[in-house]
Amino acid sequence: MSSYGTLIFFCGKMGAGKSTLSASIARERGAVLFSEDEWLAALFPGDINDFNDYISYSSRLKPLLRTHVEQILMAGTTVVLDFPGNTRKQRAWFKDIYSQCQIPHELHYVVADDEICLKQLKQRQKEQPERAQFDTEEVFRMVTGYFEPPEESEGFNILMVERELA
Repeated sequence: MSSYGTLIFFCGKMGAGKSTLSASIARERGAVLFSEDEWLAALFPGDINDFNDYISYSSRLKPLLRTHVEQILMAGTTVVLDFPGNTRKQRAWFKDIYSQCQIPHELHYVVADDEICLKQLKQRQKEQPERAQFDTEEVFRMVTGYFEPPEESEGFNILMVERELA
């Protein structure tokens, strides 16, 4: 019987630290890391100018990657997906990837209050000026309005990660 890799994905408010955690986990586990932000920037440079553009291009990217990710997992390599799982609908995409073949998975739920997220967004604006137009308090408030914490009833293996102010 072959052993599958583990699918690792994340849930947490904008600015909670999901990308930082995903990179760290990928390094620690020798996993393949897929970053939605990097793929979107490479495939659609200059095309994402507002949140609706992001939704549109993200929905085009996911079907392209799904089969590829499944194949990597079935070959026994762990995959870290730095894609948001912040709503039930977004999390359903991850479940579609792992459930058919019963691939092991981990949902890392990064818990951080708004103050922490906004502080980290301000820091990210400085470190990544190309993202500054999206890393604003206004966008944070809008996106957070859609946030749905994961629930046990969804059937995920949830690992809680609590963030605190430094």
